[in-house]
Amino acid sequence: MLQRIQSIYLFLAGLALFALFLFPLVHNVYVNSKPLTIMVTGVYQDVNGQPTHTEFFVALTVATAILGLIPLFIIFLYKNRKQQIALCYSALLVIIGYSFWMSQTAKQIMGEVQIDTHNWGIGLFMSSLSLIFILLAISAIKKDEKLVKSADRLR
Repeated sequence: MLQRIQSIYLFLAGLALFALFLFPLVHNVYVNSKPLTIMVTGVYQDVNGQPTHTEFFVALTVATAILGLIPLFIIFLYKNRKQQIALCYSALLVIIGYSFWMSQTAKQIMGEVQIDTHNWGIGLFMSSLSLIFILLAISAIKKDEKLVKSADRLR
């Protein structure tokens, strides 16, 4: 059923991944004495007080959009809980790989520049937040499966 708690968790996981389009991964990092902001869509550089999109991450942008749709797709598989659980575990692995790719991209742009905690953007934590929501969804799906099995035993 769509009104179950795992649907909310999966919706929030997808929402957290789509929030990566709004929030920067790293902001105000000085590379070659120029302030940069790194987002999943690309690198923004401060030119004459205006943020200018200087480098585009097409593959990362497309991957973020597809990855954000996966939890939303899983919601509609509510009739097949085993498949829902399997896809949730697959989504966990894909999000972990995506997070690694995202961090390596940011590291490559920054080069040898070390970032402090005040340079971290909210986007760094969004993929971790989506992992937590998917784990909560898996737990709720397993509880539903257990409930259905116990109801079948009573019949």
